[in-house]
Amino acid sequence: MTSLPSPQPPIPDGPVTGDAPRSVRRPLLTQSWLNVTFLHWPADPADVARVLPPGIRPDTVDGVTYVGLVAFRLHRSGWLGLPPVPYLGSFPETNVRLYTVDAHGRRGVVFCSLDASRLLPVAVGRIGFGLPYMWSRMTVGARGDILTYTSTRRWPGPRGARSRISVRVGDPIAEPTGLEHFLTARWGLHSTLLGRPVYVPNTHPRWPLRRAELIACDEDLVAAAGLPTPAGEPVSVLYSPGVPARFARPAGVPRR
Repeated sequence: MTSLPSPQPPIPDGPVTGDAPRSVRRPLLTQSWLNVTFLHWPADPADVARVLPPGIRPDTVDGVTYVGLVAFRLHRSGWLGLPPVPYLGSFPETNVRLYTVDAHGRRGVVFCSLDASRLLPVAVGRIGFGLPYMWSRMTVGARGDILTYTSTRRWPGPRGARSRISVRVGDPIAEPTGLEHFLTARWGLHSTLLGRPVYVPNTHPRWPLRRAELIACDEDLVAAAGLPTPAGEPVSVLYSPGVPARFARPAGVPRR
C-alpha cells in the first residue's frame, strides 16, 4: 500500500497585524518591556530550522526569515496576579530571537538566548521553564536621544559573549509596514518544557514604534547562539518606549 504524504502545517491567516488576536484574562505572568530597541537581519530559513524545537518551522516573509537582537528593560514582573517582585522583577535584558509558526498556524518567537542581569530569575527561567536564560553583567543608559545597552555574559557561557548597542531615537511611526509588524507584533512563545514543545500566548497593546538610527553595534550573541554571524548592517532598526504584557499558561504543540 502506498502511504499518503504527511499533511503540511496550515498557513497562518493573513499578515501579522499590530493588534493582539486574543485576550488573557487570568495571566500567569505580567511584566512591562521598556526602552526596547529592535535590530533585525535577514536569515536563511534552513539555517534557522535546525535550531527550532520539534513541530516548529521558521515564519517567513517572501521566503526570508529574520534574526532579532532585542535589548530592553524588563520592569515589574509579577506572577499569578500578585504584586510585582521588588528588585528581582526589574532588570536589563537582551534577547536573540527567531520568528516561528507551529502546526496549528500559531505565530510566535523562539528565543536562542536571553541575557539578563539578575541571577535568580535566570535560574528560575532555565530550571522552571526550560528557557535559555544567561546571567550577564548589563547596563542601559540614556544621554539625550541616544540609548546604549551593554551586556557581558557571566554564566553559563560562552563566558564573555557580549553586545554593545547604541541607537539614536527618531520620529514616531504613524503606520508600521507589514514587515515592521511581522518583526515586533508576536503573540506567543514557542519553547520546550520537560521535553515537550509548548506555546505560551501573550498579549499587549499595539507597539508605539519609532524610527531609530544605529550608532554602534558590537556583538557576538547571535554567533554564540549557534546561528551564522549577521552579515552587514541590520535591515531594520526600531525603538519603542514600551508596553505592558500579559502571558497565559502554556499550551501543547503537536509533533509532526
